[in-house]
Amino acid sequence: MRNPAKRIFIASLFLMLLVIGGFSASAQTGELIYDEAGLLTEAEAQELEALAKDYGEEQNVEFLFLTTNSTEGQSIERYMGDFFDERADSTGQEAAVLLTIDIGSREVYLAGFGTAERTLDAERIDLVLDRIMPEMQRDDYGGAFRDTVVTSSHYMEYRPGVNPESIFLKTWFHVTIALLLAGGIVGAMLYNVGGKVTTTPGTYIDRDHTRVRSQDDRFRNKTVTRSKVPQNKGGGGGGFGGGGMTGGGRSFSGGGRKF
Repeated sequence: MRNPAKRIFIASLFLMLLVIGGFSASAQTGELIYDEAGLLTEAEAQELEALAKDYGEEQNVEFLFLTTNSTEGQSIERYMGDFFDERADSTGQEAAVLLTIDIGSREVYLAGFGTAERTLDAERIDLVLDRIMPEMQRDDYGGAFRDTVVTSSHYMEYRPGVNPESIFLKTWFHVTIALLLAGGIVGAMLYNVGGKVTTTPGTYIDRDHTRVRSQDDRFRNKTVTRSKVPQNKGGGGGGFGGGGMTGGGRSFSGGGRKF
């Protein structure tokens, strides 16, 4: 055996690289679902974990799911922020979309960190919450997380500041405009094919033997009705939050609702 010490050194170095690579891969993969309240079955958790990973790779963010039975006296926003600070410090991943559910107070909070703070701003978070609230109210938490991932990813495809639910971006609106334009063009063509109408009401009047004998205008009465316009003094529909800063100094977009 030639130079056994050298071979032992190379083998040891190779094993060290494998170990380091293994730790690195584990840190990059991470866990995406933290179901402390036990709202998901094992099969649901595995399915949602795979879904979150696929969409997360497309958007270069992590989609995280956190549930708890109690926030231990903290607001759900503070509880969510402390959780993310601890996780980001350990994994180094700063870009994330985090859906937090507190079963004890029946509250849900959705937040965007890092690049997701811009691509999923407060307006878009409200739209996502509008989408998932019916599922939250019927305790379909797996469906709520699934729709959060899919809808958020869809909205993040649009340029920041654009309302992804605007009527001007809808396919049916474009089709309607196209049909109206086509109908107008066809109508104009048919009108021109029929020729122009040359007769008018004056064609049948003998102006030499027609006279206006009398003209009489009479003002009878005037009625003015006044009514007071009611003022809408109502507030929002149970929403709270709007983004802020975690205890660790990380800014985020956010919004929450009770269900």
